Amino acid sequence: MKKKSLCALLLTVFLLPAGTLQCLAAPGAKSPKKAILLVAFGTTVPEAQKSYAYIEAEVKKSFPGVETRWAFESGIIRAKLAAEGKVFLSPASALAQLMDEGFTHVAVVSLQTIPGKEFHDLNQNARLFGQMAGGFEGIQVAWPLLSSHEDIKRAAKAMFDNIPAGRKPEDAVVLMGHGNAKHPSDAIYMAMYHAMQEIDPNVFVATVEGYPGMDDILPKLKEKKVRKVYLMPFMAVAGDHALNDMAGDKPQSWKSILGREGFTVEPVLKGTGEYPEIVGIWIDHLREVFNRL
Repeated sequence: MKKKSLCALLLTVFLLPAGTLQCLAAPGAKSPKKAILLVAFGTTVPEAQKSYAYIEAEVKKSFPGVETRWAFESGIIRAKLAAEGKVFLSPASALAQLMDEGFTHVAVVSLQTIPGKEFHDLNQNARLFGQMAGGFEGIQVAWPLLSSHEDIKRAAKAMFDNIPAGRKPEDAVVLMGHGNAKHPSDAIYMAMYHAMQEIDPNVFVATVEGYPGMDDILPKLKEKKVRKVYLMPFMAVAGDHALNDMAGDKPQSWKSILGREGFTVEPVLKGTGEYPEIVGIWIDHLREVFNRL
């Protein structure tokens, strides 16, 4: 809740008409200075940066003139990028920097797909910056991509609309999500799975580290006597998971597993951050919290 100024309280208590008092800012009061912090897991894959570049461009288009910064959650990725001379801050460091630079209000955007552990850690830590002495006057954290039934419906339609045009109805499509078997939000992938099945029963969702996995999807592909499978990342970037776990040549990649089972496989190396309809969901979540600052 935004704090009322002394002037506003006087006008309210004494029922004075607006303009009766000339209010002066309290000593040390800051003029509102707003910023947006985009928080991603991070990637070291140069081609995958296209997703981040597009997301940033769309955010700046939607919020012209608002300072926009980045933070990467993965310490391993930050260290690798630093060795290449590319400096990315952690979310906490980025928020501390914004606070030191005099920003008073910050909208934080989680570019995660589901509200898993990373999101909840980000949310908890970000709000502490609004509680500390001298911290932000307002800080809001936007939800990740899939945070409601409406989000899932929108994302399912967006992914279906971006399936390669050459795909035939009898061809299967498998979306690769990250997944997290140790967090309850992993169940959201199953909701996404059902949403895709309602649109097209030959479109599936599986995850690298959660449920359903490729082992759960493979019998369904065989049952349908599918011959060709398109693999698409259901992650913000087509990074390491997409290049190696999905489309790599190692024996345990999804492409290799399906190939050994006799399927023709066509990977699509494009992150969800490159699809305008998907990015639109993140921006709508951002707009909702930015308007509350």
